[in-house]
Amino acid sequence: MRTVWSFHIARSVIFGRDAVLQIGETARRLSAKKALIVTDTILEKAGLLERVRQPLVAAGLNVSAFTGGEPEPSMRAGLACYEQAKAFQPDVLVGLGGGSNMDLAKLAATLLKHGGGPRDYVGDDKIPGPVFPLICVPTTAGTGSEVSAATVITDTENQIKVGILSNWLRPTVAVVDPLMTVSSPPKVTADSGIDALTHAIEAYTAIDNADFPLPAGERSVYQGKHPLGDICAERAITLVGKFLRRAVKDGNDLEAREGMALAALLAGMAFSNVGVALVHAMEYPVGGAVHCSHGAGNGLLLPYVMRFNLSAKWKAFAEVATMLGENVSGLSERAAAEKAVAAVERLRGDIGIPGRLRDIGVKREQLRALAEKTFGIKRILRVNPRSVTVDEIEGIFEEAF
Repeated sequence: MRTVWSFHIARSVIFGRDAVLQIGETARRLSAKKALIVTDTILEKAGLLERVRQPLVAAGLNVSAFTGGEPEPSMRAGLACYEQAKAFQPDVLVGLGGGSNMDLAKLAATLLKHGGGPRDYVGDDKIPGPVFPLICVPTTAGTGSEVSAATVITDTENQIKVGILSNWLRPTVAVVDPLMTVSSPPKVTADSGIDALTHAIEAYTAIDNADFPLPAGERSVYQGKHPLGDICAERAITLVGKFLRRAVKDGNDLEAREGMALAALLAGMAFSNVGVALVHAMEYPVGGAVHCSHGAGNGLLLPYVMRFNLSAKWKAFAEVATMLGENVSGLSERAAAEKAVAAVERLRGDIGIPGRLRDIGVKREQLRALAEKTFGIKRILRVNPRSVTVDEIEGIFEEAF
């Protein structure tokens, strides 16, 4: 079967220690005179807001800040951000923080340009054109939101996280400065780091591009596994295996911080073109129900889903084991693939990610409803290398319980 794929990232990426010092010049190149920084009070108190504000002010911009960011942000927070932006009338938005704050900035950028409400854009490819100019500055190494085509918002009424997917959501500029992640505490470092690993593994083991089951007449930013996605995912997995434990153990290990910043960026480039799959589909309802962090939920579920998917991608999972530093010499492909699951389980334990759903507050009586909500998220389930039924999803939840 003929394979046709494409590849999209942010319009430009600026990477390296002290890269944030270039943000003023970057904003000026976008002809901006006013900037609204979208962040939260924690980053404000940590001094990271000021580290972004200073070069913007030095470049002559009028700068204001929205500090109402929150973990796993709600539609309500997104609307509050939009209202402040509409009142301030900036020329550029700056998303500063983890994926949550960058996602808020993306949502506000969409509403500023196209109007309406958050629910109008939920799903795949519903944004009609370019969004408001947006610069993203990550302060964690995990989500890849600085280059991705997605924003994830919590629909509190229905207790589920929902995704907005569109290549128009990719930021105008991503400024990735590893020094901005140094103040990230161990738990946040662990949660975000294993999120990056989940992105990379799901991209590397996704359904092949040639087999991607996109229904006629539908469009998607996701395309299934392809060579350029593989290159990014491969390097990301290797970097996480090498540096995540170190970054969690010592936040001032700058080599580890830089390695993880690059891993998150590359994983974001991979998954935002190839797709995420069953792990994410299962985490959305779990996160909506118990309000765990997205990374912790993904990291908890990752090895259980890997084990379910092994039979569809023995070779790819065997290669993941090698990327994670496992010695698979002399092993069969199947045995090597099993070592990939074991390697992720060890990593998960070493960095303090919970191993059971009961540990994060899920009740057994919730599992069927969680499985049914998962089964409804077709846009990412079709990326999974193995088709799955509601009963099978419930079975995976049961194993993870």
